[in-house]
Amino acid sequence: MAETDPRIVVDGIDVHYGAVQALFGVSLTVGAREVVAVLGGNASGKSTTIKSVLGLVRPSRGTITLDGAPVNGQRPDAIIARGVASVPEGRRVFPEMSVYENLLLGAYPRRHEAREIAGDLERVYEAFPRLKERRSQLAGTMSGGEQQMLALARAWLRRPTLVCIDEPSMGLSPRFVDQVYEVLQGWKAQGITILLVEQNARMALELADRAYVLQHGRVAVSGTASDLASDPQVRKAYLGAA
Repeated sequence: MAETDPRIVVDGIDVHYGAVQALFGVSLTVGAREVVAVLGGNASGKSTTIKSVLGLVRPSRGTITLDGAPVNGQRPDAIIARGVASVPEGRRVFPEMSVYENLLLGAYPRRHEAREIAGDLERVYEAFPRLKERRSQLAGTMSGGEQQMLALARAWLRRPTLVCIDEPSMGLSPRFVDQVYEVLQGWKAQGITILLVEQNARMALELADRAYVLQHGRVAVSGTASDLASDPQVRKAYLGAA
């Protein structure tokens, strides 16, 4: 897919955590209706990149634009209000709240659309029958895979046009990893734009249109997902044997 009609443009950003620099001149784009993966090992800077897009960390240099408008320095809630949903690393469900209450929080920006939310909840329960079974259960008592399904469903209830997803397969069994990526394939088919940070390079490259590989806070290589997946030198140098 060509890099046209960009939703996100990250241009030469540096990010520091105190005296430690995490990103060095990182640039990337995410086109409309495109799935873009950011890959890399631990401490490569991939999660810092998605946090920068969401306003959770502020670059010390460079710019980030969303739909042509700069978002540098904006609060995360202001960015989310522009049709963005986030599925954070570690799920981040509210453990002392029920599954149903967690889902309603995803729809909070649409809280005045009671009839539409009710219909969307039924669609969520059709797609995630386990959530329907456990809608009264405290989210913190669910398995990691079930919590990831809840995090995805909560994001979908936002009715986003852009979803930022950080490490969706982390800590999950192969069965739940497959289920997560089935959901993401469905979102891709719906035309939802996705920025995906992932260590599971094989699964990410099967889903993505394009990918960037980060190493030590810099973009080491980028290209179409199919080209990166089939390049033995890239696989060996940056993706292990994935």
